[in-house]
Amino acid sequence: MSKYLLIAFFLLYALKPLAQVNNDSIIDYKYLEDQLYLSLNYTILGNKPATISQKGFSGGFSLGFVKDLPINEQRNLGFGVGVGYAYNVYVQDLKISRENQTTVFELAEEYKTNRFGIHSIELPLEFRWRTSTPEKYTFWRVYGGAKLAYLASAKTKFIDSDVVLTTKNIPEFNRFQYGATLAAGYGNWNLYFYYGLSPLFKNAVFNDKKIDLKDINIGLKFYIM
Repeated sequence: MSKYLLIAFFLLYALKPLAQVNNDSIIDYKYLEDQLYLSLNYTILGNKPATISQKGFSGGFSLGFVKDLPINEQRNLGFGVGVGYAYNVYVQDLKISRENQTTVFELAEEYKTNRFGIHSIELPLEFRWRTSTPEKYTFWRVYGGAKLAYLASAKTKFIDSDVVLTTKNIPEFNRFQYGATLAAGYGNWNLYFYYGLSPLFKNAVFNDKKIDLKDINIGLKFYIM
């Protein structure tokens, strides 16, 4: 995963100087901003059962395209509507497996690896405020909004001294996710926050209680023209 992440990161940064060279020759008063994005995040599981904890680094990335839609003549206010791809890994001690077409959720003990990873297609929706101008490429921004996501695939992996267990097609994963987003910063560097409002699982039970895990992301987001 790290190899593809580095390729995406450097590709997006390679595009920015090209975009600025083209824009420097002619001042475009109908300019559009921040249409490509890349985010790197640390992932926190909210609403964990009391006996479940995160161990190791949980994180992920997303990249995509956002259509910039200014709503005033100054073009410092607008909306953004986009589509992208995201991958997140959750390292914790909730073991998920399938037995006789039934999903089993239990506490993982004495293991080497226990995690699940999610690939998803995301639809960011943003309300945008910024201090950009047709000749200014570095500016303040605050973009707030929501993100809708469709879980395309998920896989769990458990390794201990005796077994390597990989599980796919877990029906309890909630295919449709949504939550609130906020990105704010200056220039290329923007703090990014996502708070999931939908549970990661549906109809999932651990220790006779419903699992209500929520996805929380904290990280950096890079926007490119």
